[in-house]
Amino acid sequence: MAQQITMPDVQMTGLTGEQVSKRVMQGDINIAKDKSSRSIGQIIRSNVFTLFNAIIAVAMVMVLLTGQWRDSVFGFVIILNTGIGIITELKAKRTLDKLSILVASTYLVRRDGIDQEIAHDRIVKDDLLWVRAGDQVPADLEILKTWGLELDESMLTGESRTVRKNIGDTAYSGATAVSGLALGRVTAVGERSYAATLTAQAKVYKKTHSDLNAGINTILKFMTFLVVPLCILLIWTQLNTVGGWHAALVTGAWRQAVVSAVAGVVGMIPEGLVLLTSLNFAVAAMRLARKNTLVQELESVETLARVDALNLDKTGTITDGGIAFDRLIMLDEPDSDAVDSTNEQNRRKHDAARHAAEQALYDLANEEQPNGTGRAILAGLREKGVSASRVAERVPFSSARKWSAITTNDGVTWYMGAPEVVIAALNDTYSDVLKRANACAAQGSRVVLLARTAAEIPSEDGDEPTLNPNAVPVALVVCTERIRPDAEKTLAWFREQGVRCRIISGDNPRTVAAIAGKVRLTGDQAPRYMDARELPDVNDLDALADVLENVDVLGRVLPDQKKAIVQALHKRDHVVAMTGDGVNDTLALKEADLGIAMGNAAPATKAVAQVVLVDSKFSHLPDVVARGRQVMANMERVASLFLVKTVYSAIISLGVVLTAMPYPYLPRHITYVGALTIGAPAFILALAPNTRRYIPGFLKRVVAFALPGGIATGLSVLLSAWIVPRVMGWNLASPKDLESLRATSAIILFLMGVFVLSRVARPLNSWRGGLVAFFAACGVIGMFIPFVANFFALIIPTGVTLAATGAALVIAALIFVVCIWGVPKIGRIITHETKTR
Repeated sequence: MAQQITMPDVQMTGLTGEQVSKRVMQGDINIAKDKSSRSIGQIIRSNVFTLFNAIIAVAMVMVLLTGQWRDSVFGFVIILNTGIGIITELKAKRTLDKLSILVASTYLVRRDGIDQEIAHDRIVKDDLLWVRAGDQVPADLEILKTWGLELDESMLTGESRTVRKNIGDTAYSGATAVSGLALGRVTAVGERSYAATLTAQAKVYKKTHSDLNAGINTILKFMTFLVVPLCILLIWTQLNTVGGWHAALVTGAWRQAVVSAVAGVVGMIPEGLVLLTSLNFAVAAMRLARKNTLVQELESVETLARVDALNLDKTGTITDGGIAFDRLIMLDEPDSDAVDSTNEQNRRKHDAARHAAEQALYDLANEEQPNGTGRAILAGLREKGVSASRVAERVPFSSARKWSAITTNDGVTWYMGAPEVVIAALNDTYSDVLKRANACAAQGSRVVLLARTAAEIPSEDGDEPTLNPNAVPVALVVCTERIRPDAEKTLAWFREQGVRCRIISGDNPRTVAAIAGKVRLTGDQAPRYMDARELPDVNDLDALADVLENVDVLGRVLPDQKKAIVQALHKRDHVVAMTGDGVNDTLALKEADLGIAMGNAAPATKAVAQVVLVDSKFSHLPDVVARGRQVMANMERVASLFLVKTVYSAIISLGVVLTAMPYPYLPRHITYVGALTIGAPAFILALAPNTRRYIPGFLKRVVAFALPGGIATGLSVLLSAWIVPRVMGWNLASPKDLESLRATSAIILFLMGVFVLSRVARPLNSWRGGLVAFFAACGVIGMFIPFVANFFALIIPTGVTLAATGAALVIAALIFVVCIWGVPKIGRIITHETKTR
């Protein structure tokens, strides 16, 4: 509905209704597809269609076809693993989508010669759009008329200072009008606007790299090549043990042959490790969520542990985007040391002058709608007990004039404004005052000048107020960016942890360096800063990497330079995390190993980040990194448990194929033993506190730890399967004797599992020893529970069988000790000889 608004008179009519309709038909309307996060379909596909799921699913189907459903319970790990991943990522998506909802604002356009309030998505190309203070620019504009418009473009450029716009300048979508007014012609809308074009490059989904998952996938890929031929050989071997193909098909013994083959295949797949990894990531994500930290990709929890280079955006990370009143510098007041403490009259005189200046400063800032500087001054002086007084006359601040003024009841006029503007209007040059103001500005402060005169406020032609040239500068008002109270403590924690922090900003490098010094970015040393315009070309990453080694603060950084900085750090094998809140940060966040967005960031920024600090608190980052280190260190501890099973299953399967013997245990035996000696204990160990820093070489260390236990277990089971039947006179063609052999092998498996668990859980003189004892007791007690014993085909040995089983257990224990001592020594000898060659 059209609404007449009182605005400056302009001789422009804007688009007609017909022209608007035509542009809508052509698609030149301000609608952009804002993809805040991955779709539900993408989340489901990425969690369902994995190599691990494919292997386990095929094995499960093979067992189900035999009708032996109890031997297929291992397949439920697919449902658990997939479900955990999907549910956690869907929860993150819902939270992110809520954060991405923007307030539906209305804007004032000029059409058919009148001004109309319309929704942002009804703006079309070539519309005449009014930009008022407080508006967020909804589309790219060419400024046609301006009444002192100043924009905050920090979301786009990283530059925190406001930018004055003149006729012919471009106002980009995403900028915010801080003060003034302008009329502009819309030049680009929707996905063709500057902000949308910049974020389009960041919309391609990139999966977070995980060393843990990469190691597991390496094992799975290796096992895939081994499993297929081995499964065929196992089925052929097991069919031969029951009389060949024909007899197996006639008698139905093929079913047991398939189940036996699957027992070997499933044992080689560390299915519990895949599940535990997802579960551990999910638990870490939920713990972080309680601290207002949203993890969008589970794997990013692990990446946190590996970060050694952290690039920080100044505005929104180190500072909170606001400004604070710092101090009032009286220009005629000598240093305290120069004032004679006995001269109370002089002291009272200076105190009175300061009080008068503070009162005037408060009244100058106390406008109906003060700007950011005015609000900071009011807040700072209120803490000192200053309050409002009566004002005879007021000239409000104007971005066009760059100053404001008041006349008090006693006829004194005070001015407050930009030092260079105020001094330029005065009779004297006051070069020393301007030099002093510039020195404060060089330290990262925002400076305004306070001046006074005994005369009233003059005016030009009795209308436009002017600044009295006889005014005298009285004080400098210094405001600084409001630094987050937790910034210094957080940066100190990262220094202690060996993480190199750099501040990368679009602001003046000297200003940023001053703030970096205040938060002790580099400890006791002064931060080294550089203007990004002096950096090597973004295509010369090697030269850029060399420069970055000696730089702590970079200013005037462009979006493509932020991305190149991350790429250059990757060239030096750094794991890079990047924080940001503006659209200008999206390319760098996407390129980084870990993108961290603030909760008040632009929707596009949150969409590409793996972690979102919902309440925008920088102090959450140590918790985030510590949680990642806990996950990675503990997962390395427990991964060897699962790989032991992979090693001994491969050894036993090869032994079965080579000797054409029945498989010595069933899949359900693996499920029972694995749950008590690997799965459940591993989950508890994985959640234990652990602050160890990440050390590269996860897979190598895990394999080296798992080999001795796996070899010992495989040899123990094979030897008992070869020797015990001969000692006992068992005929393995008889189901009862084969059942006895498998029960004995299951007991040996359990004992060896307890040995391996004891080794992983060290030291055992704490709760860890109780953990091992508890699960060992559970395994023994379970054999005496009828339902459990029947379901998992467990048999308690008696008589001569008990003696044979006891002897086999003693031999197995000896083999374990020999392998734990000998295998590492052999490995070191081989490695040494290889290096010598």
